[in-house]
Amino acid sequence: MSELILVLDEGTTSTRAMLFGLDGKFHGSAQQEITQHYPKAGWVEHDAGEIWERTLACAREVVEQAGGADRIACIGITNQRETVVAWDRNTGMPLARAIVWQDRRTAEFCAQLRDDGHEDDVQRRTGLLLDPYFSGTKMRWLLDNEPAVRSAAKAGTLAFGTIESWLTYKLTGGPDSGAHVTDASNASRTLLLELGGADFDDGLCELLGVPRAALPRVIDNAGELGVAREDMLGAAIPITGMAGDQQAATIGQACLTPGETKATYGTGAFVLTNKGGEIPTSDNRLLGTVLYQLAGARTYAIEGSVFVAGSLVQWLRDSLGIVEVASQTEELARSVEDTGGVTIVPALAGLGAPHWNAEARGVITGLSFHSGKAELARAALEAMAHQTHDLATAFAADGARWETLKIDGGMSANDWMAQDLADVLNLPVERPEFVETTALGAAMLAAVGAGLHPDLATAGKEMRGTLSRFSPNMEDGVRQERLARWRKALSAA
Repeated sequence: MSELILVLDEGTTSTRAMLFGLDGKFHGSAQQEITQHYPKAGWVEHDAGEIWERTLACAREVVEQAGGADRIACIGITNQRETVVAWDRNTGMPLARAIVWQDRRTAEFCAQLRDDGHEDDVQRRTGLLLDPYFSGTKMRWLLDNEPAVRSAAKAGTLAFGTIESWLTYKLTGGPDSGAHVTDASNASRTLLLELGGADFDDGLCELLGVPRAALPRVIDNAGELGVAREDMLGAAIPITGMAGDQQAATIGQACLTPGETKATYGTGAFVLTNKGGEIPTSDNRLLGTVLYQLAGARTYAIEGSVFVAGSLVQWLRDSLGIVEVASQTEELARSVEDTGGVTIVPALAGLGAPHWNAEARGVITGLSFHSGKAELARAALEAMAHQTHDLATAFAADGARWETLKIDGGMSANDWMAQDLADVLNLPVERPEFVETTALGAAMLAAVGAGLHPDLATAGKEMRGTLSRFSPNMEDGVRQERLARWRKALSAA
């Protein structure tokens, strides 16, 4: 029996195909970068056709690594959430560049909706705030500004979807037989789904001006969600797991009991706390979201999203030349006792939770002639703990206080940063040996959906692997001084 799981992991800067066994063991991968397009300040775009072509190439490479398609039992998909693709159902071709989750072009539309008094009702129904981050306002912008999208809507051939929806459509046959579906976790990030509603809401679609007919069908996160056609990968392979990247990481960290919390440090940083079957509410500008849906029953999470994490290190590398590779930040941080008073507020794409200020911009304070590469690198890493502390405070105020923080994502491999998180949060921090838990969570969902594991609890026990733990070891006075500097710098952003 085939027992390898193929995971398609669609990130913001790259697409990857990865192979997992039922024990969670990693068996191989292929990766290609995704071109970033920045046509205007605050605008971020991808070429959806490129995403598809490079994803398919990676998947085919990994199938070859596995020894052929007959070795693959099922497919799991996880994706950058909120990135919107518009395509034509008749041709299967994109109608415009995809608008990426980081994009801020709909800030004015969101402000107008807030000024018209809609935010409280939208938050109550969807768990989300009126912010350019979410998918629905991007769909409206495409309708208003891209003639091909508008024409397809009039012709009844327009399809909207986030990245998992786009890839599933292409894998299952495109215009011939492609399934137009989205899983409940991704659907809950659109501003168009009531958290307790089974499908997209007509009233929310009308509010945002998005045609209901252009949207996909909302389905479970595990089960037979579609079948990749034989001509795609060499055999007809069922797609049995699907989730937005942060929900997938939460599952990959086995945060399956209410109260368990994970933080993923990738391009951005995202913290989710499992809320069980309770629809989450927040008085502190956190988000309610679907964690997963199985057999129609939903488990929810409360979430805080930080827009800039690993992308800050990328900026230090690519724009300032502070480091040549991201891993050098750890060595630089350890080479000095402190930042010399330097504090970085990485609001390069506005501020996310709990501030939600689309107009905020990045700030570096405390510079002197003493400041050098090491101080800037250390300040960049310290900003991760500062932003996370802001979230911890908001979560606690909403009755979701953290007891332990489970971390993952590429940045979490940095031991200095992991210890700094434990120190500033004054909490134990736990990190799995395999930090790519987003892909692992998709593999766990796919294993359950294919019947290879009976449930997520079993999948988590069998697949998560060994852990490292970091205990707090910072004097309270040092912690308070750090946080005071952060608050002062934050007020300037």
